[in-house]
Amino acid sequence: MADAGEDPNAERAALRAAVEERYDFERFGAAEMAEMDLEEWEAAFDPESWVTGEQLLDRIERELTARVALREIFGVIERHAGPDRVIAYSDEGYAVVRPDGSVEGTGTIVRDVEPSVALCSIPEYEVLDVPDRGLPQPEDVTDGSGALGTMMLQVVAAIHLIVGVVLIAAWVLVRGVSSIIAPVAGLGFLLVGGLLFLIVANARLSDRFRAEQYRNRLRALEEVDPTSVGGGDHPMTTGDAQAERRG
Repeated sequence: MADAGEDPNAERAALRAAVEERYDFERFGAAEMAEMDLEEWEAAFDPESWVTGEQLLDRIERELTARVALREIFGVIERHAGPDRVIAYSDEGYAVVRPDGSVEGTGTIVRDVEPSVALCSIPEYEVLDVPDRGLPQPEDVTDGSGALGTMMLQVVAAIHLIVGVVLIAAWVLVRGVSSIIAPVAGLGFLLVGGLLFLIVANARLSDRFRAEQYRNRLRALEEVDPTSVGGGDHPMTTGDAQAERRG
């Protein structure tokens, strides 16, 4: 408990300075929110100056759209009226942001949206300004972008294999080469070359697997019925909505 002679405003300013030094609010996310206790939160964010209402929703819409463009959030961002709200939904859940800054929904996207809502509520925070680049179409997703690195590894692996074969062939075919160093070195080059080719093959398989996972998520997202998001306990797929209408 603070002493009677201590200035509460000075204590609050000191705590706020400590919070600003500890956290990088340009990269503030769910992990940082979980670390902050109530005193740190109240010191960093003054409730009396929070942005609310239509201005808050405008800022949140821009912020979340930018984070989708930067691939920090996987989902679709939409603005709805009656009542006014911002909706973010993915293949695994949804989040609805109200004008008072409250967030409701399900899935991991709620955890992705909440830090952005907190930041956009701060007047001093500059909302990200990134050109709107929505999620790609499933057929536009490539298997990987490391073609140059993969090619370089293949070249290095091929050189090692060639050198290994030459050393072993020289030991076998060339008269006068009786040192054991040549075949041992040759085997070493062959092992390194084979290992590099194995790394390349594994990288390609991993790229294909990740790309296919991403395509599957994009296809699942296309099946989400946005008209049902926020209207029930969870978003429905198009097929679910059709089945409900038939019932």
